[in-house]
Amino acid sequence: MRPLLLAASTSILVLTAACQASGQSRTPAAGAPVETRPANGASQTPAFEGQTRAAGVRTEQALTTTVVASGLSHPWGLALLPDGRWLVTERPGRLRIITAGGEVGAPITGLPVVDARGQGGLLDVVLSPSFTTDRTIFWSYAEPREGGNATSVARGRLSDDGTSVGDVRVIFRALPTYDGDKHFGSSLAFDPAGHLFVTLGERSDRPMRPQAQDLGSHMGKVIRINADGSVPADNPFVNTAGARPEIWSLGHRNVQGVAVQPGTGHVWTIEHGTRGGDELNRPEAGRNYGWPVIAYGIEYAGGPINDGITARQGLEQPVYYWDPVIAPGGQTFYSGAMFPGWDGDLLIAGLGGKSITRLVLDGDRVVGEERLIADFGKRIRDLAVAADGAVWAITDEDNGQLIRISAR
Repeated sequence: MRPLLLAASTSILVLTAACQASGQSRTPAAGAPVETRPANGASQTPAFEGQTRAAGVRTEQALTTTVVASGLSHPWGLALLPDGRWLVTERPGRLRIITAGGEVGAPITGLPVVDARGQGGLLDVVLSPSFTTDRTIFWSYAEPREGGNATSVARGRLSDDGTSVGDVRVIFRALPTYDGDKHFGSSLAFDPAGHLFVTLGERSDRPMRPQAQDLGSHMGKVIRINADGSVPADNPFVNTAGARPEIWSLGHRNVQGVAVQPGTGHVWTIEHGTRGGDELNRPEAGRNYGWPVIAYGIEYAGGPINDGITARQGLEQPVYYWDPVIAPGGQTFYSGAMFPGWDGDLLIAGLGGKSITRLVLDGDRVVGEERLIADFGKRIRDLAVAADGAVWAITDEDNGQLIRISAR
């Protein structure tokens, strides 16, 4: 389907206040949690207060949600170009530029072939920290290989006219190769020092689950590499025999969102659980985040995960978890003039929840939660903040949309 240049439908969402119009406190007044459904892991209890179902908060400003472009095929990632246009990936393997006015460009040429089966295909895209001088972009994708596929990361130079990518080079290939169509991850983010963080899934199938705990496998890991694909000398497992040196943290299920916190430089990730157990983590070097040994929630088919164990010595707890799930996509920290009350908050795309989750953080703890644009009724895959403070997002569907959320 050819993308439409502009879809003019607009929905207005008004959210009444429970906090001051001048800004959201880091410790908001207690409100009822936004999640009211019973937990799947009904017998499980959080490890500490506020680890799940934090106090509900609400935005005072009225929000307008505008469909800027539509007709996209399962868009996955988006990145803001310096001139205000957007790079948007489509899972079948296309990368396009879309203007703020809704003009959708032709597919950019020069990208490698992707394995677009199931959850695989062309995934995330980010700009080089020095894009204004080198025009380099990075993207992750499910790479077809002999015997199966796996997540890879490539880099290339976006042409001056934005129609092609040249000097393409694959800088990371997750191992082992596996013939499957699920849990590729993947999200990309640069930290202030120029390290590239890559998030990976453990490929979902039961025989693959234990690889999240295997240092000889990239599956179920957060990866940290340099922009040229080399391994930073201070990575935690560089000197561990048999370990993949790119590994930063382990014990993850399917991490599809990563964001670097302004000011602190801390890396935050979000990953899919099964029926319950979506996790927000702040992964630290060499730490083990538990999957599949410990987990909140239950199996998709019902019944406990590993006897329902949620804690074990030596395994990290998530900063926050959801049960039932929101089925998260990408995430970003908010900074902008349009919504001053959101400054420093974490915005998370919701697929299953068909909304954007706003989390208010106080240090490393979640102290407030809100669901935004829930009435829009679309699976939100990824989101980013424009220069004017408006939030832009993409919806994951056959007729995917690029939308803009702004103050009315």
